[in-house]
Amino acid sequence: MRLRTALAIIGLAVASLAAAPAHAERLIVSVSNHRVTVTPNYSGGELVLFGSVEKDDKTPSNRTNYDLVVTVSGPRADMVTRRKERKFGIWINTDSRQFLQVPGYLALFSNRPFDQIASPEVQRRQQLGLNNVLLMQRVGPDYADVVPNDPFRSAFVRLRSEHGLYREATSAVTFLTPTLFRTGIPLPAEVPIGTYNVEIKLFSDGALVTKAETAFEIVKVGFEQFVATTARQNGFVYGLITAFMALMTGWMASIVFRKD
Repeated sequence: MRLRTALAIIGLAVASLAAAPAHAERLIVSVSNHRVTVTPNYSGGELVLFGSVEKDDKTPSNRTNYDLVVTVSGPRADMVTRRKERKFGIWINTDSRQFLQVPGYLALFSNRPFDQIASPEVQRRQQLGLNNVLLMQRVGPDYADVVPNDPFRSAFVRLRSEHGLYREATSAVTFLTPTLFRTGIPLPAEVPIGTYNVEIKLFSDGALVTKAETAFEIVKVGFEQFVATTARQNGFVYGLITAFMALMTGWMASIVFRKD
């Protein structure tokens, strides 16, 4: 009985593989640096993503024009957007919306406008453009994304964009030849620390042809990283050192400012 079940499972797996459409093209991609170090005086930088479209004998002979969309997403975290109103002469928080596990950095680049690459339905399904990226939120007792013009969603994207952490550029991908391409990935000074996923999608005639992924990491180095690592791995020792430094600072201040 077990053997029959195992053979049935294997048969289904082989059938599904046979039914899956074979890609006529594949993407070969890489970034200029897979590990970016951030020091205390880091003021921003840029990586370069480059790659090529490789065809095979299954590629239709009339397929010559391609479109490319690159999505870069940074480490995810819960974030809150608050609405402030002026009451009795002061600004106070009156409402808020929690965004759940959203990217700390999000960038979408393409070689031409998204509405020229694919239909609105394909754009929504493939999350092309900031308006189509899913940003899960806690809305009362429910969890869902909302319409792009929702005030909280719009404010969240606008605030992140003002700091260079959310962006889209529809002319950032350059085809150097019909199959070779490149694009820059700007990294602002406030870039979050962590792992960044890069997804590259290839389109032709409004349809997704294939996609590829790569990644890079942003790490903090120097004294700040030493302090953060010590606090995380040796909390008791970090607490003792912090208390000692506070005592020494108070003692030195009492000497400098004491009155004779």
